Amino acid sequence: LSLHDALPICMAPECKFVSVKVLDRRGGGKLESVMEGLRWIEANAAVYNIRIVNISVGTPSMRSYDEDSALVRMVDRLWNRGLIVLAAAGNNGPARSSIGAPGISRRIITVGASDDDAGIRGRGMMRYYSGRGPTDSCIKKPDVVAPGSNILSCGNNNRGNNYIYKSG
Repeated sequence: LSLHDALPICMAPECKFVSVKVLDRRGGGKLESVMEGLRWIEANAAVYNIRIVNISVGTPSMRSYDEDSALVRMVDRLWNRGLIVLAAAGNNGPARSSIGAPGISRRIITVGASDDDAGIRGRGMMRYYSGRGPTDSCIKKPDVVAPGSNILSCGNNNRGNNYIYKSG
């Protein structure tokens, strides 16, 4: 078969998404908005059959347990209730201990950004901005890395194009 003869592949035809908006239209937000969204997921997980929670936002780890603990405790609570929780490692790398919250949780799966660009950084390297561990509690993070640079995604570039390249 040529590329043109190939049929589209649907990896998860029965998958349904539940989107919970916690950021404003410019991508800014507050911790309380994220917490409110996570509480909504907790309350509605059974109603909507939510099994996986992907958190693509976070905060730099404050290194003060009081600041990080509410968010980390919340994702730990979702995990303990049987939800699979994934969170971004954050964009505060490349220094050690630069994983953001809630990615610093020892329970959830933390995802860092990689890039297969063969340019300056070399093939398969973690991107310079991606958060790195270990955490201040000596937890090895991120748990997995995935492509995170120049990803074609939904968006609007004000030129009528509904897809744009994003990183981070």
